[in-house]
Amino acid sequence: MILERSPNILTSKYSKLLPFFKGSCKGTGEALPQAEGLLGAGCFAYLCAMSFFKTAKPFVVAGPCSAETRQQVLETAAALSGMQVQLFRAGIWKPRTRPGSFEGNGVQALEWLQEAKQLYKIPVAVEVAEPAHIEQALKFGIDVLWIGARTTVNPFQVQHLADALKGIDIPVMVKNPVNTDVDLWQGAIERFEKAGITNVAAIHRGFSGYTSVAGGYRNQPNWPIPIELKRRKPELTIICDPSHITGNRDRIAEVAQKAMDMHFDGLMIETHPNPDAAWSDAAQQVTPARLKEILAGLIVRQEFTEDMTALMQLEYLRQLMDSLDTEIIDLIAKRMELSEQMALVKKAGNLTAYQPGRWREIVETRGERAEAHMLSKEFIVELYEKIHHESIRRQLLILEGLENEIKK
Repeated sequence: MILERSPNILTSKYSKLLPFFKGSCKGTGEALPQAEGLLGAGCFAYLCAMSFFKTAKPFVVAGPCSAETRQQVLETAAALSGMQVQLFRAGIWKPRTRPGSFEGNGVQALEWLQEAKQLYKIPVAVEVAEPAHIEQALKFGIDVLWIGARTTVNPFQVQHLADALKGIDIPVMVKNPVNTDVDLWQGAIERFEKAGITNVAAIHRGFSGYTSVAGGYRNQPNWPIPIELKRRKPELTIICDPSHITGNRDRIAEVAQKAMDMHFDGLMIETHPNPDAAWSDAAQQVTPARLKEILAGLIVRQEFTEDMTALMQLEYLRQLMDSLDTEIIDLIAKRMELSEQMALVKKAGNLTAYQPGRWREIVETRGERAEAHMLSKEFIVELYEKIHHESIRRQLLILEGLENEIKK
């Protein structure tokens, strides 16, 4: 059993002893007695079982949007090699929105990444969108593959890529689909897992919209989507991509910190020696020096604590919150009962279920009350939209004489 060579990813005290070994083992029949002798069999076995993406907090992926030239790739890799960066990224094949834009240097750029990996002892990652991309990437010793948002949205294409990887256990990162569909994202991840990939991570890069995105984002973060994915798959590594979410280098630090505060596992930040001259996505790339500042300024919070006073305070507050949640559900149930009674009155009077004037009144009065309690009007209106939708659904069933269908 041997450890594959790959640099800068062990963050424990053993990283100084084995700076160039990746935490995944192959049963080749060979041995690495130096490692077992230095670490002991137990620690050696632990490192063998360690997930590739669980070796640092945060797990940092950095590098240019596109591999433009050999000099640019090597200059960036040299700058990042001395930082807390676990994986070097660069776009080789670029799926651009419109033809005529720079679409990557293809196989030629793989040679540059291979050279960067050898010179600076840093693992490298590229985006793949076709089985042929996978074949070429593996030929040049690429360590990690990622699936782009435009590919994730297509289950047929994802399955083609998963089939191409059967029998090859290489770490894979899956970006969220461009549309807000957690099932589609989860499904893409599971296709790779079923193909035998044991190290899979999700990348949250935000979601596209038809108009300019609220909040000044390039892609709306829609945080509940990755939070729901984490609920469904608790062991899944989720990496935030603040570059694509913001589209603005001045906001990357802000979103990166928010991701850490929300217990994300890592960050993917596009980094370029001269961002303003970048051939693609110039506005959202930072210099290596700025990346170093962003990482140094991060406050990395923990999920657990051994402080018993804090634990007791949290437990008390959680019990209070649980009680309030029970009351909220009971009150919503009573509100639905009233809605059903109103439907009977509407049916007897031949009235419509939906009455625009009444809905405008609800939006206005509840919004004002929310603001009086220092709550977001937008949040409360969105909440009432869901309540109103369920209320109308129930009333329509009563108007149609389908009362028995209400609870279904």
